[in-house]
Amino acid sequence: MFKRVLIANRGEIAVRIIRACREMGIESVAVYSDVDRKSLHVRKADYAYHIGPATASESYLNIEKILDAARRSQAEAIHPGYGFLSENAHFARACADAGFKFIGPSPESMNMMGSKTRARQNMKRAGVPFVPGSERGLELDAMERLAEQIGYPVMLKAAAGGGGKGMRLVTSPAELHSAYENARSEAQRSFGDNEVYIEKFIANPRHVEMQIFGDEHGNVVYLGERECSVQRRHQKVLEESPSPIVDDHMRRRMGEIAVRVGKAANYYNAGTVEFLVDQHRNFYFLEMNTRLQVEHPVTEFVTGLDLVHLQMKIASGEKLPFQQEDIKLRGHAIECRIYAEDPDNNYFPSPGLITRLISPSGPGVRRDSGMYEGWTVPIEYDPLLAKLVGYGEDREQAIHRLLRALYEYFVGGIKTNISLFRRILKDPEFQAGKIDTGFLDRLLTKPSNETDVRRPIIAAIGAAIFASTEPKATLPGETTTSAAANGNGGAPAPVSNWRRTARAEAVGER
Repeated sequence: MFKRVLIANRGEIAVRIIRACREMGIESVAVYSDVDRKSLHVRKADYAYHIGPATASESYLNIEKILDAARRSQAEAIHPGYGFLSENAHFARACADAGFKFIGPSPESMNMMGSKTRARQNMKRAGVPFVPGSERGLELDAMERLAEQIGYPVMLKAAAGGGGKGMRLVTSPAELHSAYENARSEAQRSFGDNEVYIEKFIANPRHVEMQIFGDEHGNVVYLGERECSVQRRHQKVLEESPSPIVDDHMRRRMGEIAVRVGKAANYYNAGTVEFLVDQHRNFYFLEMNTRLQVEHPVTEFVTGLDLVHLQMKIASGEKLPFQQEDIKLRGHAIECRIYAEDPDNNYFPSPGLITRLISPSGPGVRRDSGMYEGWTVPIEYDPLLAKLVGYGEDREQAIHRLLRALYEYFVGGIKTNISLFRRILKDPEFQAGKIDTGFLDRLLTKPSNETDVRRPIIAAIGAAIFASTEPKATLPGETTTSAAANGNGGAPAPVSNWRRTARAEAVGER
């Protein structure tokens, strides 16, 4: 096993990996940019190395600076987390060339699955079902012919895409040209690759993914599915395991195909095979993510496995410590992604100083976080602050536990999307498991009890509290009733600044 591992990431995932290292007796090395000098992952790690300015291209995306920090710290392996360089085959190869073990799949597997068009071509050869469309990027005239053939609506997607970038829904021939140009332009800006392909748009699909794990000895297993249909702008905001729509038979078929995908790519370490599921419960291969997922905690809850521990063991050359028949799913887990963003301003990022933090706890609650009270959330990076997970014996108990935890959660000084998750979990359609990728858009068009009903009440309560605690103005020679009763003569009863600030923040944000 490794003695020292460098984490080429930041935020909550870096903290998560540092904790796993400590549990396994491995020393951890953090890297940080100028604005992350006081971040939680820097405080938690055994060693920390500065790697440059706030701009990601000059720090967290700079391969040479990451490798230089690994050399100086004498790390043996590098864990990329998710995002940044985690799916960069060039980085994985550079790690190996520099003598560091990359905790993830091989560069060859990443190359094969990193491009959606290459992945579709390889999956076709492996007999994996995927959504009808092109197997490579097309020029506009060829795309027009194929769109007529498979029928509108269609979806344009960046071959190197992710996170909803380079995607355009096209409902008619008149929209295709502008959508094509916009998708190519966004793909070039986001990924340095303007290849765009086309596929048939599936109305109201569910997004279900299968966690797989392989070792370097040819063994691959699946660890159950995650429902990821609650999305905003093609980005997941809430995930759960198991999926409300997947039964044992469907899970076995989906898992076997996911394993087939992994073996076709000679895959090892953690990976996720994503599927679209139509209204008739037919499922189609969408893409493969060649890294640890943001939502891995829900799989850890229902399988009882620690996926980061497992990543370390696989990377050190160990075999999988179990076989497929050993994997049993128990209970239900739901995860919310807590973002620094303003629900009242179109979810615009909300960086700034965290002046107050009250964290939830109790039975069945897990919080993976990269924030603390007194920390300033930077504007330069993804606004994900934490992940809050509720676990129960069944889906109903998981919902209730998570909802209780969300009402306990308070982050002062900035805006968060905590209120959004309270809306989601209380929605009858969600509670019934009737969700698809359009669910959240529909929910956001409904009036919100959280903002429309609670806010006037909270404001009234806050005004009353503030009025009762604020010293009253007095004329010269007069005394207030409370002052006289307390024997303070004409001096008003003091109210400390910290108490006044705390009340104002707590009442204003809850």
